[in-house]
Amino acid sequence: MKNSLLTLLRDKNTSLEAFRHASHRLGSILAAEVAEKLHEKPKAIETPLSPMQGAELSANIVLIPILRAGMALLPPFLSLFPKASVGFFGIKRDEATAKPIEYYENIPPFSPKDALIILDPMIATGGSAHVAVKKLLSKGATLSQIQLVGVIGATDGIAFLHSHHPGLPITVAGIDKELNAHKFIVPGLGDFGDRYFGT
Repeated sequence: MKNSLLTLLRDKNTSLEAFRHASHRLGSILAAEVAEKLHEKPKAIETPLSPMQGAELSANIVLIPILRAGMALLPPFLSLFPKASVGFFGIKRDEATAKPIEYYENIPPFSPKDALIILDPMIATGGSAHVAVKKLLSKGATLSQIQLVGVIGATDGIAFLHSHHPGLPITVAGIDKELNAHKFIVPGLGDFGDRYFGT
């Protein structure tokens, strides 16, 4: 299922409506994969027939999309984690240098037990995600409570992030091997934000 949805997103002929629909469906799959990595604690319940020991998430969730493309992953993640608080990093790429520039930040208070999930659909150089992780660490987070989620990651970007943040969990639907001269992922899918928002 992930491959077929990713193929729809990659296809330059996919309509705006179909691109959004595939993004949300794929986001739901990624959210479920992330949920499997979260810690659970025991919870005693009663079924209609008998008591039993179940489980529930042990951490509060903080979802942190990187503006603007990260907003595309927010609806499916909120659907799975409806009690999550939401923070934002505004980080854009300098088109001349491909370096990340932070222009906005609004992160809610979090505790050492909270799970911090960064949403960044295209992990190309890894620069934007690196800035986001560093900012969370500077606010008292530990690497063990941070996860990064994307649609496509470039091998160079993933390697860059792991070299600076060893052990950082990264969940993506696909991994591409190349970046072109403009630091876009190849074959990739183009500019995710442009295609999702129709700009």
